[in-house]
Amino acid sequence: MAEENQLLVGGRNGLAYGTVNQSSSSLQDSQQTTLPNVQIQGENNKIKVYKRRWYILTVYGLMSMTQCAVWNTFSPISEVGVHVFGWDTAGLSLLTNWGPIAYVLGTFQFSWLLDKKGLRPACLISAFLVAAGTGLRCITTQRAVATPLIHFGQFLNGLAGPIAMGGPPLISAEWFPPEQRTTATAVGLIWNTLGLAVSFILGPYLVPLRELHPNNTTMNISTIVAQGVVGDNYTNLTNSFIDYDIPKERDDLMLYMYYSCGWSVFCLLLFFTYFPSKPPLPPSPTASMQRLEFKVGLKKLLVNRTFWLLCFAYGVSGGILSCWQGVLDVNLSDHDVSQDMAGWLGFYGVIATCVAALGVAKADIFAKHTKWFLIGLYLSGGACFIVFVLALISVVPDTAVVLYSTYIIANLLLGASSPLFFEMACEVTYPIAEGITNLVLTLVNNIAGLVFLFVQLIPNIGTMWENWCLLGGIFVCIPVLFLYRESYNRLDIDIIVEEKPKEEVKS
Repeated sequence: MAEENQLLVGGRNGLAYGTVNQSSSSLQDSQQTTLPNVQIQGENNKIKVYKRRWYILTVYGLMSMTQCAVWNTFSPISEVGVHVFGWDTAGLSLLTNWGPIAYVLGTFQFSWLLDKKGLRPACLISAFLVAAGTGLRCITTQRAVATPLIHFGQFLNGLAGPIAMGGPPLISAEWFPPEQRTTATAVGLIWNTLGLAVSFILGPYLVPLRELHPNNTTMNISTIVAQGVVGDNYTNLTNSFIDYDIPKERDDLMLYMYYSCGWSVFCLLLFFTYFPSKPPLPPSPTASMQRLEFKVGLKKLLVNRTFWLLCFAYGVSGGILSCWQGVLDVNLSDHDVSQDMAGWLGFYGVIATCVAALGVAKADIFAKHTKWFLIGLYLSGGACFIVFVLALISVVPDTAVVLYSTYIIANLLLGASSPLFFEMACEVTYPIAEGITNLVLTLVNNIAGLVFLFVQLIPNIGTMWENWCLLGGIFVCIPVLFLYRESYNRLDIDIIVEEKPKEEVKS
């Protein structure tokens, strides 16, 4: 027990910023670790806030945005994927599914890397995986070779997901003062979410459907068969293939792959150039305190019931919602919603999510009142999605106004919850390292998404079940949020500790 106490109070970089006095019974609490008494010791407990923190957050954000955009590359251009590679719904779903599959496989390895080596090596490896994944997609467009290469590239990109999704709370803890932590976490999550918006707009713009002029239709049949899109059986050659210029769509798709790869390499170079794991001096008292050792922290996390309530609420609702959005075009196509409209719905929904996350991050008045705020967001956001789903089956008017308004407002409300979940998880599990906490949080999110996407692989299951599953995933989390007991272990320390003047460093 004395060893665990020492772990809590040992300052990072050899600096002793505080002492934690704690009873053994408190340490043995399986639900939460409370740190009631904190005292400043020593004269070298200097705290500095560096302006370069925003550059660090931006470099990370660019990689996070790119990883998400690469993950969602083929959903907004699914029709082109069918034309060029002959993919079916199951194949398109598997491309999306590689994200959560790889996430599950890589979460604990990256958690250990963050805890032992820090942000820089973890982000460098993640950026390399994104660049390597996009590079594999540039090799060829020959169906027999391109399809497995694209799938493996999506898998490599998915391995970067734990850092792309779970990194913001650790960056905010290492680089930002307490009053800016929620803002920094929200901005980091917004970067990742913007990747969806980029893919929804950039994909259809760079890879549009190329309709042929009627008198050019028959000229393209031999070209289509020669490219191996539908094989040698002419009876399988439907009008959907005959009406599109497949070679031109193939060229557009390849150009899109080149652009993605070039941008990913640029992001990798940014990390090589300058991206330290943490600043020379910490921005807050808790940033200076040593977290629990990896194995100890992981064991405590596994028995923290309050944390697992948050995991369930965020994981089930967020995992289903994000993967539902990832196959939005495939889903809505069965309800006579065009690829173009689905793309714009996805784009505006993502923008609404970003605006909401920023708004909540700037409203620090929600600190210590997040539980009831989250319940309100889930009730109102779920109600909007009910109207959206009913419009799809024409129970309520299925006009564009109804579809756009309900979808955007629902994303606005539910999007505001993400940064709050991340910060609440850090608070309730402190002094467990933020990297371990949030990667496990997002792991549950990806497991829920993985199950959702795997169901799509069932033959002839259709897509309407996805909408009912989305509603169920949102409303089942509301009773769980009622059971959650708020706790602010980390914030309470930063408030209790006697504040020293903070120097804004220009370097």
